[in-house]
Parts: sequence; structure tokens; C-alpha cells
Amino acid sequence: MSDGAREIENLVYTYAERLDAGDLDGVAALFAHGRICGMEDGPPETVFVGVSRVRQMYEMATRLYEDGTPKTKHFTTNVRLQVDDAAGTANGSAYYCVTQATPDLPLQIIVTGHYRDTFHRIDGVWWFDTRTMFVDQIGDTSRHLKF
Repeated sequence: MSDGAREIENLVYTYAERLDAGDLDGVAALFAHGRICGMEDGPPETVFVGVSRVRQMYEMATRLYEDGTPKTKHFTTNVRLQVDDAAGTANGSAYYCVTQATPDLPLQIIVTGHYRDTFHRIDGVWWFDTRTMFVDQIGDTSRHLKF
């Protein structure tokens, strides 16, 4: 695995770690040079560009508890990357599985899906360019999402 591929893989895992910690500012910072698309070819209002808009998206959607976390664990697997080190670009995909347990919700899987990502390198640092999220299976997200 190239250094670039390892850095990008760590970026993918950092996203999950920050989200589970309730660090919405930290999640948004990963998109300082990028955007999140709620669905492929979705309407323009489902595209959130840059730190402030990505932060706003997570603030609108994610329920945080008294400990400051969403009481979730995002497991990211099957990460596949194609890196063009010379061009400073990459694309990839991954599966995700989210579990949650709250005082009134026993531990369970609440959603699974996959990501389609593009990345770009700026001044030697890899960033998300675009993350498109797909939901494949959904359970009880009522204690995780605000909508």
C-alpha cells in the first residue's frame, strides 16, 4: 500500500472516529476542501460544501446526548482505494455499519450502507473531495437522527 493510500485510509477512519465522539467540528474540518452529498444525483439541497455547511448538516441531523456523543459506533470496512499519486487524486469506496445503544435502546445495528469517495492532495495533505453516502439497510434511527 502506498503512503498516499494509507493516509487516505486513515482519513476515512478518522471521519468515523470523530463522528462517534460527537466532534462535529472535527468531522466538518475534514471537508475544508470538499463536500458531502446525501445521495447520488440528489437535489442541490443535499450537497453540503465546506466546513460550515458540513457542520450545519451534522448539527441538523445528529442527535447528541448528555455526554456529547451520539452513542454510536461507525464501523467502516471493505475500504478500496485507487490512488494516482502523480496527479494527487484518488477515489474509493467503503461499507459502513452503525450500531447504537442508549439508556432506552438496547445495542443494535441501526443502519448499513456504503460510501463513494473522491480525494485530492493539497500541499502534501490528502482531503476529502466528495463523499456520497448511500443507505442500504435501515433500522431504528429514531434515537440517532433528528428527522
